[in-house]
Amino acid sequence: MADSEFSFPRHAVIIGAGAVGLMSAIHALDQGLQVTLLDFNEAGSEEASSYGNAGWLSSHSVIPPVEPGMWKKVPGYLADPLGPLSIRWRYLPRLMPWLLRNLASARRERIRTTARALRSLAVDARLLHQEVAQRAGAGHLIDTSGVLHVYRSRRHFEADAFGWGVRNELGIQWTELEGDALRRREPDLDPAFGFAVHVDEAGHCRNPGAYMQALDAYARARGARRVQGRATGFRIEEGRLKAVLTEDGELACDAAVISAGARSRQLAAAAGDRVQLESERGYHASIAGHAQQATAHTPMMVSEFKVIATQMDGGLRIAGQVEFASFEAAPDWRRGEIMRDIALKLFPGLPRELPASDVKFWLGRRPSTPDGMPCIGYAAACRDIVHAYGHGHIGLGCSARTGRIVAQLLAGQEPEIDLAPFSAQRF
Repeated sequence: MADSEFSFPRHAVIIGAGAVGLMSAIHALDQGLQVTLLDFNEAGSEEASSYGNAGWLSSHSVIPPVEPGMWKKVPGYLADPLGPLSIRWRYLPRLMPWLLRNLASARRERIRTTARALRSLAVDARLLHQEVAQRAGAGHLIDTSGVLHVYRSRRHFEADAFGWGVRNELGIQWTELEGDALRRREPDLDPAFGFAVHVDEAGHCRNPGAYMQALDAYARARGARRVQGRATGFRIEEGRLKAVLTEDGELACDAAVISAGARSRQLAAAAGDRVQLESERGYHASIAGHAQQATAHTPMMVSEFKVIATQMDGGLRIAGQVEFASFEAAPDWRRGEIMRDIALKLFPGLPRELPASDVKFWLGRRPSTPDGMPCIGYAAACRDIVHAYGHGHIGLGCSARTGRIVAQLLAGQEPEIDLAPFSAQRF
């Protein structure tokens, strides 16, 4: 596409100041665009999903959260409101179209195809974040020690052979740790977990909330404008964007980015695309003040519990699992208590009766598509509007490359990867 399609300098309104929105803003500034960030929350605030994730910058997280034969487990998900994946009964009718497409994607060849596409987006995640974080004065928040996937035994690891085989096909490498080798690396982990694989190319963020604040400050220091408000739609005339509509009036612009996370579906519809996007709710428990008794020296995914344990600046964070309910549904803090109890199982050195003041629960809402791939690319109604949402469990890690791609699209350049698998029109 020729650069002459767009007149410069362009003014882009980026809807959403989470990880994807902030990375898009920074890279758009690099391209010489004028940038306005529009969000009703402050960057890095506890209300934002970017605040409470597991912090992983995992370039190997390419397996979508489905598995062959998953449809057989749906009755169990409905029956157990506190299981690792739960569906609130009242929400099932609304969820059904998304769920049916999700279950249809749980085929081995489909998973392989998805993994190839996701690898193109996720590869070098740690390196891309290091570069931007250094520029923003937040390089100290990016850890490069890799991540662990922990199992009770080699046999349990081999039960995940399909996923690891797909990673191997994509050139992802890992090191096996067993018995004493794992104990030396993770002395506080329950010895019942005797096998792990270490993925060296991955990294993590020590404090996602602080990282978002640093990126926001950096973007604003370079000239990005910040407007507090909520987008409701677009004013498009003769195929060109004239303004983003908000609850408080119009923001005149000639480009826009939809990066509003789980709230992006309505904006996508206003831009001509009916996407399947759900709020996939996740909880975390953060345990402060017990680093002497229990530390996750390396961030670890524990497949048995479907959680990630990460040592953050503010304490040990146990995050994960999935709950499907409406965006506005009240939190079920019993799920936060489950995260806390899993921490006690993983780290026997923690006090069995943790003081309530040392434990903090949090709920976030992942923007998830049924096929496990985000929406990135031009909107159907207007090429001045760019989709950038739906990353599910890998939003933080993939945000740096997504931001680069968004800026390339805004500048009328060819994107650095093939965006066909991520088209919002695929629905």
